[in-house]
Order: sequence, then C-alpha cells, then structure tokens
Amino acid sequence: VQLQASGGGLVQAGGSLRLSCAASGRTFSRHNVGWFRQTPGKEREFVAAINWSAVTYYADSVKGRFTISRDNAKNTVYLQMNSLEPEDTAVYYCAARYDPTVAAPTGNRWRYDYWGRGTQVTVSS
Repeated sequence: VQLQASGGGLVQAGGSLRLSCAASGRTFSRHNVGWFRQTPGKEREFVAAINWSAVTYYADSVKGRFTISRDNAKNTVYLQMNSLEPEDTAVYYCAARYDPTVAAPTGNRWRYDYWGRGTQVTVSS
C-alpha cells in the first residue's frame, strides 16, 4: 500500500484544515489507518486512528477538535481539524496496517506497516 497525505498548509489559530490520506496499490478497506504528527526534535506522536469498521480513537489533545473518517470507495481517510492551535503545528503523517479482524484502532505507531510522506500544517497565532 502506498499512502499520500495532502491538505496541509498555513492557517490562523481558530481555523480549520482537512487532511487527506489516499491509498493506492491495494484496497484500503481492511486497513486500520492512523494520523501522527511530528515537530523537529520530538518523537512522532499519535493524533487519531480509525479501524475498517469506522471505530475511532483520538489523542486527548485533539479530542473534540479533530475528526477522522474514511471513504473506502475512494480509498481515502480524512482528518478534519477544527479550532486549530499553534501547538498543532507539525508535519502530519498517515499510516496503515492490514487488519483482517476488527481490532480496535491503535495509537501505537510501531504497529503500523505503511507510512506516507508527511504534509506540513502550520498554525499561526
């Protein structure tokens, strides 16, 4: 599976962005997908995840502001980010793991097998 993240950009605090993670190479429908983010000098941190039955899981720092969703027909997972804060500034990555069972979505980055290139999100104050 090849993943391509897009939709990043520069936005003012309080604004919104929608990131997309498009998959190619094989069907996405049985993959769990996660979004992670990273700033220079810091570990890559979990943001949100969704399993293939659309159960979601969020980091506490984004709960209530971000929404992850998927469109299996389009092989795409989205991350709607509202009420953005300067602390959300980072490179955002999407990742996927094949899951033939209905496992709960995970925030453990080591459990993901496929990673896309990141997209930069910058939130100005």
